[in-house]
Amino acid sequence: MDANGLLRGEALDPRNEFPGCQTASAERLEDDFALVQLDTTFVTLLSEIAALVPEHSNGRARRDAENVRSDESSRTKKIESVLARLEPVERAIMATPARTIVGLGVKARHAASVVSEYWDSPIEQIDWEAQAVRLLIEAICKAAGVRLPFPCKEGQ
Repeated sequence: MDANGLLRGEALDPRNEFPGCQTASAERLEDDFALVQLDTTFVTLLSEIAALVPEHSNGRARRDAENVRSDESSRTKKIESVLARLEPVERAIMATPARTIVGLGVKARHAASVVSEYWDSPIEQIDWEAQAVRLLIEAICKAAGVRLPFPCKEGQ
């Protein structure tokens, strides 16, 4: 042990979970670079899905039921295709360790997407566990400068 209470070589090893110095090693930045790349793909795929979800009031003339069913079937197939591409990206985000606040923000954005129902109601109207998770995710996203993966309504 040295004077700082670290085992010999511990502060110099970039693989240590909590190294003696606070600077990020190149290895750690590369890990978060992978997370940032995954996040870019994740956000792109979420945007594709959002574009396929019909708006409740789109201002178009009413169409007959057969065309609506055909459109819905086609849209469902497209959404399922995007979801199939999304799954391995989500698994990779969960499996890749975060080494900096940026990487942690990527993981928080993904977690927010998984539990997006926690933002359906004002925070005082959701259960205690959901409040804790929601507040933690929001704090991490704020610290990392990352937006939630969905628009937040005023007052929520």
